[in-house]
Amino acid sequence: MSAVIPASPPFVDLAAVKARQQAAWSAGNYAVVGTTLQIVGEILCEALDLRAGSSVLDVASGNGNATLAAARRWCDVTSTDYVSSLLESGRARAQAEGHTIQFREADAENLPFPDKSFDAVLSTFGVMFTADQDRAAGELVRVCKPGGKIGLANWTPESFIGQLFKTIANYVPPAAGVRSPALWGTNARLEELFGQAAQEIRITRRDFTFRYRSPSHWIEVFRTYYGPMNRTFLALDAQRQAALTQDLLNLIDRRNRSRDGTLVLQSEYLEVVVELKR
Repeated sequence: MSAVIPASPPFVDLAAVKARQQAAWSAGNYAVVGTTLQIVGEILCEALDLRAGSSVLDVASGNGNATLAAARRWCDVTSTDYVSSLLESGRARAQAEGHTIQFREADAENLPFPDKSFDAVLSTFGVMFTADQDRAAGELVRVCKPGGKIGLANWTPESFIGQLFKTIANYVPPAAGVRSPALWGTNARLEELFGQAAQEIRITRRDFTFRYRSPSHWIEVFRTYYGPMNRTFLALDAQRQAALTQDLLNLIDRRNRSRDGTLVLQSEYLEVVVELKR
């Protein structure tokens, strides 16, 4: 009897995946959605116990929620993203509040900073979407000082947003072999990514509450401004768009705790504080 040879894992062109992701996040205008998540950045900075004067890097910062939260605590902040329009939005917000912040276009998988540059490194619903998860996590560790802290906010697989991406995948499947972003919302994956470098990993389950005028209003806003959903709808014909809309309404209906026609819907995320070894 001949031996069974296991199938080789599928080749994943991570550069191509990253290019598609960058195009998706550049579509629409994530800042419209991102601004509503501001409270997450504030709570994360409190969890990190940031001190005034600390050097802080915000990775995949979007329009700057965690960036601004750290700056409001008088930290010296550098804000990075690979979508230049989002950095411009963050810059405008910083100027309006009178903060001096460094904004720099950068890839989370190849950060343009020396080793051990920052006291704290943050990412709220950002770095979890990188194509090469291990490389991105390694970069967060590399640029953080020994004894420093990495703070993350990551949607869990069971959360509303985790299920949103699962629903989208039924219509536009992700590239074969690419790890789900929602894995960053699991204790096991976080241990894999940071366990060797960490003195301690503290994980707290929290909920963010989406509040919109109605379920249809949420779909309208996300379809227009949230890049991944915007691109998904554009890829579908009218019949499939209608089917996706109905699936999203069904998903919302199961989780919406409002009974007055508005949308009040919680989405679970992990608040993660990784304290590095000295």
